[in-house]
Amino acid sequence: MLTIKRSVAIIAILFSPLSAASNLTSQLHTFFSAQLAGVSDEVRVSIRTAPNLLPPCEQPLLSMSNNSRLWGNVNVLARCGNDKRYLQVNVQATGNYVVAAMPIVRGGKLEAGNVKLKRGRLDTLPPRTVLDINQLVDAVSLRDLSPDQPIQLT
Repeated sequence: MLTIKRSVAIIAILFSPLSAASNLTSQLHTFFSAQLAGVSDEVRVSIRTAPNLLPPCEQPLLSMSNNSRLWGNVNVLARCGNDKRYLQVNVQATGNYVVAAMPIVRGGKLEAGNVKLKRGRLDTLPPRTVLDINQLVDAVSLRDLSPDQPIQLT
């Protein structure tokens, strides 16, 4: 009987970091889903931080700096009381972004007829890719664009 209790205790100790990581992954998914509401309807989160460096509490307060990207490899601050841990997290987000619908020459106007929305992974796009066609009001291309090329702000 004592052997069974020890075995159960050892198994519980071995799998508790996995359970904590699973709970933290769920919390991070909820956090990023809220941050990306209206931009991405599909979010996947994976923790890249070593299990021994995860926050010690079950419900850490999660935050990011205001100028951080919301997808790709990002750092998230997890606070447990006075204990602060920075987590390395990979966030994959899927949503709509604006691409050229046809070749556009440098100096050409960007308007509804020559751009379109495309759906794909936002974390694989170049920085400052346009996510909303309304951002292109009175815009002019500063370079030649190929069809399906993501349009970036300058």
